Amino acid sequence: MRILLIEDEARLAAFVQQGLRQAGHVADVADNGAAGLELAATTPYDVILLDLMLPGQNGFEVLGNLREFGLSTPVIILSALSDTAHVIRGLDAGAVDYLRKPFEFDELLARLRIVQRKATGAGATTLRLADLELDPVQRRVTRGGQPLTLTNREFALLELLLRNAGRVVTKTRMAEKVWDVDYDMGSNVIEVHLSQLRRKLDRAFPHLPPLLETVVGHGYRLVADGARA
Repeated sequence: MRILLIEDEARLAAFVQQGLRQAGHVADVADNGAAGLELAATTPYDVILLDLMLPGQNGFEVLGNLREFGLSTPVIILSALSDTAHVIRGLDAGAVDYLRKPFEFDELLARLRIVQRKATGAGATTLRLADLELDPVQRRVTRGGQPLTLTNREFALLELLLRNAGRVVTKTRMAEKVWDVDYDMGSNVIEVHLSQLRRKLDRAFPHLPPLLETVVGHGYRLVADGARA
């Protein structure tokens, strides 16, 4: 998932961002409410992690502005304000969850998986195309029953392509979902990662039909054998 963390405590923000990236997510950080609102309004995030005690606009004000702007991105509040009144206020304001600080990082990952399952549909976690299977929760990929070892970027790209199987996914869309906000669209990083993904997905299985297709001038797509134009 692509995640925005709005947190002004630099050490905690760095720790959470690093942990999210190691878990395979894309994580951007804003250290105040105004910057967080700007990022949320210009970048498609799957979930926002929101502190309440922020400089300038506090977390409740940020959440209210998000909803006023028509942004329905799921918000999980991360706060040291742990009394029941604050929890109720946060949930009533539109947050989908409230995690009290200090928290165990594994618990945060578990809460994120709940959001992910709700977004993809309960009970439909495994993505399939022909003999390719990807489990986004367990982070497992197999082709023809054989496990594939992918980097975090490769896994995220493959998940994005599988969720759009048969449809062209542009480089811009890939950059939005898989890379951080400082990604340089003039670089060839996406092509390099897709080349490595094709090597593991198709070239490693010469006896199976290729799945990853380049649509020149448009982007990339996954197609099963017989579905190519």
